[in-house]
Formats: sequence, C-alpha cells, structure tokens
Amino acid sequence: MTNPSLAVISIVTNDMSAAIAFYESCGLRLSGGGPTDQHSEFSGAGIKVMLDTREVITAIDPRWRPPSGGHAMALAFDCGTPDNVDATFDRMVAAGAGIAKKPWDAFWGQRYAVITDPDGNPVDLFAARG
Repeated sequence: MTNPSLAVISIVTNDMSAAIAFYESCGLRLSGGGPTDQHSEFSGAGIKVMLDTREVITAIDPRWRPPSGGHAMALAFDCGTPDNVDATFDRMVAAGAGIAKKPWDAFWGQRYAVITDPDGNPVDLFAARG
C-alpha cells in the first residue's frame, strides 16, 4: 500500500476573479478555469492550488458554511530574501491585499509578514534572515 501524498490545496472563494488576480500576484500560474468559472486551478508551485466558488462547495456538501472566528490554516510563500518580503508585501497591499501583520523580524530567524486574500484568508510571506 502506498502512502498518500499531498497534491492539492483547495480554497473556497466568494469572488473568483479577485482570487485569481491575488494568487497570480503571488506568483502562481493559472492553468485551468478563469474569472467567470466556478472552478480554477494554478500550477507551477510544486503543488496544485484550486479555487472553488461557494456554489461548488455547497453542491458537494449542502451543509457547508464558511468558517468564522479565525482561520485554521494559511498558505505561506517563500520570497527568497528579507528585502523581497518587504517588496512583495508593499506590492500586494498596493494591489488591494489586506494587512494582517506588517513585515517584521520573527524570533525564529525569518523576515515575515501576513496579508489577506480577497476572502480574508491569511497568506504568509517569508524569507530566511542571513
């Protein structure tokens, strides 16, 4: 028996067009679907990232409700260098990303920042400090 391997991260979105624009700005490449579709996919990140509208998710599970009171997980993007964390943060915020935590030097040895996608999901930006 083969152990399963993580292959996809699926994100539920209320605004497909805005979510696509946000994740393309994070460096992901759209490989299927589009702004008017209910399901879209990105490739080129070593793992597939999928976006599904709330309608798709409720068609699968009519009892599904959006989470409230905080998040259970976040995506994290390696920006390569501490300066790139700051530059990526500034670029994404200028494009409309929400600010959860401005860039700081984290105690675990990384430059770190947290922005939010169009649906309010946290997205971490990080790089090792020299």
